Amino acid sequence: MRSDYEFLTTEINGHVLEVTINRPDVMNALHPPSHIEFDEVWNEFDKDENLWVGIITGAGDRAFSAGNDLKYQASGGDRSGMPSTGFAGLTSRFNLNKPLIAAVNGVSMGGGFEIALACDLIIASDNARFALPEPKVGLAALAGGMQRLPRQIGMKNAMGMMLTGRHVGAEEAKELGIVNEVVSQPELMDTARRWAIDIEACSPMSIRATKQVAYQSLNESDLEKSMQAQYSAVGDLLSSEDFVEGPVAFAEKRAPEWKGR
Repeated sequence: MRSDYEFLTTEINGHVLEVTINRPDVMNALHPPSHIEFDEVWNEFDKDENLWVGIITGAGDRAFSAGNDLKYQASGGDRSGMPSTGFAGLTSRFNLNKPLIAAVNGVSMGGGFEIALACDLIIASDNARFALPEPKVGLAALAGGMQRLPRQIGMKNAMGMMLTGRHVGAEEAKELGIVNEVVSQPELMDTARRWAIDIEACSPMSIRATKQVAYQSLNESDLEKSMQAQYSAVGDLLSSEDFVEGPVAFAEKRAPEWKGR
């Protein structure tokens, strides 16, 4: 993974990739050139067998991401080349079975909130604020927000946010079920890393199977049919070295040595 990105930074700790949106001068709002960089990063993350968990956050202490860079759009900036994988290369990426954690520091609005919703866990600093305010500027949350939010917090709670564009603070977001944990801003990244380490302690093959089944099973309303469906990541797990290593390590009363294959 290259290190000369213009609009983001990356850091690898063990099996964990940390990606930071690096446009603090515009509250980490994103424009097409930055989406292209993110698409490249997540493509690399997906295919690297040594990377098991991802964390995404924003540079500075004001914003995770303010969403779409409206000033860039209003100034007539080039909007060609938007990746098919969507906002930040994530919101339309439906085949990534590796878990992602959003470490939300400050504002998470519009597309920024849609990035967080596309992640599997959200850890928020106590000054985090979430909203889909697009209707206030004549737009709509077209990067999955209108679909993901009702699925995650229920229709009435989601409509209460989407039809008003209102801002929701970190504690309320946790009560609604958007956020997994709220901490002070200085504790944010260490907390996100703790969650990542807890995931890293599990078999990456098991984690990928769990993520794929949890999401893909939503496509089938009938429970029996969803349990009888075929999931590729489950097949990969059952034929993996990890599937043998786990029980052996348990029987030998030692920590397993996961291979991720």
